[in-house]
Parts: sequence; structure tokens; C-alpha cells
Amino acid sequence: MDPLADCALAFPEFAPGEIWLVGAGPGDPRLLTLLAVHALVQADEIFYDALLDPRVLRLAKPEAILTPAGKRGGKASPHQDDINDALIGSARLGRRIVRLKGGDPFVFGRGAEEMRALVQAGFSVRIVPGLPSGLAGPALAGIPATVRTINHAVILATGHREVDSETAAEWEKLARTGQPIILFMAMGHLAEIAAAFWRGGLADDTPVAILENATTDRERILETTLGAAASDAAAQGFAAPAIVVVGQIVRMRQELRGFLATWHS
Repeated sequence: MDPLADCALAFPEFAPGEIWLVGAGPGDPRLLTLLAVHALVQADEIFYDALLDPRVLRLAKPEAILTPAGKRGGKASPHQDDINDALIGSARLGRRIVRLKGGDPFVFGRGAEEMRALVQAGFSVRIVPGLPSGLAGPALAGIPATVRTINHAVILATGHREVDSETAAEWEKLARTGQPIILFMAMGHLAEIAAAFWRGGLADDTPVAILENATTDRERILETTLGAAASDAAAQGFAAPAIVVVGQIVRMRQELRGFLATWHS
């Protein structure tokens, strides 16, 4: 039974043979959008990312096929071409397919690559945006992405690439903007990225927050500085998945955290 059936909202039809790229949000299932729930309860097959809360998959109908398709940095993972082929193969069987991704499909989620492959294969694709982890996680921790008196922009960046002379120069350029930087998938290269930020002009005492397992009941938050971020994270055993926030917006947490309603149940 669709829990949204009696809702006063009109939801698009999920036709057989369609693929919906659905964002699951930052982690907590309560942060799913209504359209994401609408897709999940109707899907015939759900290709889901690693690290998703298992309660999200409980929204699927009992007969739905649940297929893991998550990619994990540094670990054995399905190749992207194989994921694309599996999606296309299931759609050709006339199934309603949900490709379920953490965060938002188009924010470091390979959503564009998958959509291109599916469209080129002749399939109809619908995008269901999700709350990006790098914005929602810090927000719930009391770190606003923008504060009128602090910043006029915010930079979202992925830190999964090896830091060599070329990528180090890119990090230095980002540091010179003076704007807060929110890093996805950066724990493996945090020391090198922090060093590049320092060379780009950010002071050692620039505030940094690291949010491990953001929005979940396993969440841990480390407030530190640019100069100490890598060593503090290692000393306290912080690891992926984590969001790293660099910049003066981190200081807002000390002002706001005492007034935030409890999020975790």
C-alpha cells in the first residue's frame, strides 16, 4: 500500500521500464523527500548505494528486488559500466527501477554519468533530488552553509583524488577564495589537502569541523583547526563516511548548538 495514496498531492506516474535516480539524503530516513518515498514504494527493483540506512529499504514493497550497487573508495566495488548495464537490463524487462543514491544524485553521486548512459540507451529517466549530505549534515549540527556577515559563497568539493602537484595547486586556488569549503570523501587525503590549503593562505587556526556518519545515530563531530585536523581525526579514529567543513562558518556551531532541538531519537 502506498502511504501517500490519500495525500492531497499529485505524484507522477512511475511507468514500467522507467528508471528514477533517487537521492536518499544524508543518512537519516526521515530526511527522505515525499517523492523519494513515492518512488520507493512502487519500485520493482532498487539498485542501492552502500552505507544507506536499512530502514530506507523497508519502504520497498515485499516483492521488490533489492540489488546492491554501491561504490566504496579503496574497496572492491562494482564498476560503473557494470552498474549502467544492470540498470539497462532490468529496465528492458519492463521493471520500474529506482537507482537509490546517498545524498543527491547530482552532487558527487555519478548521477550524470548514469543518466547519460540510460538516455543513450533510449530509456526515460526521472531525477528525484535528495538533500546533499554536505549541506544537510552541517546544518543539523549547527553549521550554516552561509552566514550573511561571514561569507557570500560556499564551495563544495570532493577530496577522493590523490593529491599530486596538479591537484594540490587546485586546492591552493580554492583556499585563496577565502570562502568556506565543504569537502566530501576527503578523509583519505585530509593531511595533504590541509597542507595545500595552508599554502594557499588559510591560517593554521582556521576552524574545521569533521562530521562522521552525519545525521545518523552513529554521528560524531570533531571541532578542530586546519593545522590539527588530520592529527586530531587520526587520534580520535575518525573515518569515512565523513563531511569536512573548513572556514569561519564552523564557529557558528558554538553559538547555536545549545539552542538546537535534539535530532536523534
